[in-house]
Amino acid sequence: MTALAKDGAARPVETPAVPSFREATRLWAKIGLLSFGGPAGQIALMHKELVEERRWIGEERFLHALNYCMLLPGPEAQQLAVYIGWLLHRTAGGLVAGLLFVLPGALVMLGLSSFYMLYNDAPVVEALFFGVKAAVLAVVVEAVIRIGKRALRNRAMVAIAVAAFLAIYVLKLPFPLIVLAAGLIGWIGSRFAPGLFSGSAHGKGGADADRRGVVDQMFERGELGHTLPSRWHAVRTIAIWLPLWLGPVAIIALIAGPASVWAQLGGFFSLMAVVTFGGAYAVLAYVAQAAVTSFGWLSPGEMVDGLGLAETTPGPLILVLQFVGFTAAYRHAGFASPLLAGSLGSLLTLWVTFVPCFFWIFLGAPYIEQLRQNKALAAALGAITAAVVGVIMNLALWFALHVVFGKVASVGWGVEVPVLSSLDWRAALLSAAAMVAMFRLKLGMLPTLAGSALAGLALLAL
Repeated sequence: MTALAKDGAARPVETPAVPSFREATRLWAKIGLLSFGGPAGQIALMHKELVEERRWIGEERFLHALNYCMLLPGPEAQQLAVYIGWLLHRTAGGLVAGLLFVLPGALVMLGLSSFYMLYNDAPVVEALFFGVKAAVLAVVVEAVIRIGKRALRNRAMVAIAVAAFLAIYVLKLPFPLIVLAAGLIGWIGSRFAPGLFSGSAHGKGGADADRRGVVDQMFERGELGHTLPSRWHAVRTIAIWLPLWLGPVAIIALIAGPASVWAQLGGFFSLMAVVTFGGAYAVLAYVAQAAVTSFGWLSPGEMVDGLGLAETTPGPLILVLQFVGFTAAYRHAGFASPLLAGSLGSLLTLWVTFVPCFFWIFLGAPYIEQLRQNKALAAALGAITAAVVGVIMNLALWFALHVVFGKVASVGWGVEVPVLSSLDWRAALLSAAAMVAMFRLKLGMLPTLAGSALAGLALLAL
């Protein structure tokens, strides 16, 4: 491998040494503590640390792993960490990378959930969360724009995004069906219209794509034997991870009863781990409707509050599900104290949400490594990412209706529209200010959340 020096002469580009397990553990801990900003920020942080600075993995392999994780249900950033950890240090590396990505944020989220349930009725706390809701709306709108710029690169991708939005908002089609249809369209499109469907939605590596990473060096030396699936790989992985994932859910259902909140949490979020494709924001669109409307675990405003809490913690944005589990168990404590029940509900939700993430990676990654140059797979992933933009648009609209308006009404086909007379001018003003702060002033997410919370306190004081 060569590169040009300043004088134009060719010089070799050296690949760094293979990191030790301890060195990798320190880096995964650092990423877990600093991974604020939602999936995009977390992926950018990993790219900076792993590709640009340390070159433990090359650009091409990084994007290939990210494409696969985008295809999976669950949080793509955490799954990407598991994938890269597995590439470097086998199963132990994947476990350490995934756990350290989640644990710091999970501990913080547990504390914030307890504080919220104990003190959310206090006027000061209520005013702070009033401002946070407005900022969360701006964050979700920013996610639509950011992902849309990357994914909607031509008219075919725009059409898929619009169709996905109409399918979930107007027709109320199940999210897994939308993802499946988008992937099928991308796969077929790569054959009949490759100009519209070829390539990845995540961008191209450019000049840096030619730089070798540690993983490439290990592959050339034949040190990545664990990435080659054996005859019994799938059977062995399923035999280990499926009981580990679903065993506790079955035991809890037997002890507490199928109608208990524990069985509901275990069953519902286990289902989410299977059907919620497209990343954290897509998961939220699905969970928000079920947790609020079907189960009645919390109100729309509390769901937005939970997202605001998750936005302020490191780790996957999907930790908002931990807040949902805590709230549901806190309000249906039964035999335990509310705080103990909430903590157990939080732990159960974390278990059934993240254990499957390890399962998907350890099961599928060896096969995906064999498909690194498959153009049809890349086209299907690009179409799915475009559909996710439409799904997040639905989430943004859902938040806007419940943040800016006090009441919504259902019209034909169950479509929700705002009751204009219920407009909350303070919420609308704060949401507009938060969008100006993020889009025009380029303030980060955390400063915008903090400023909106203080502004909410000032407005309600007036």
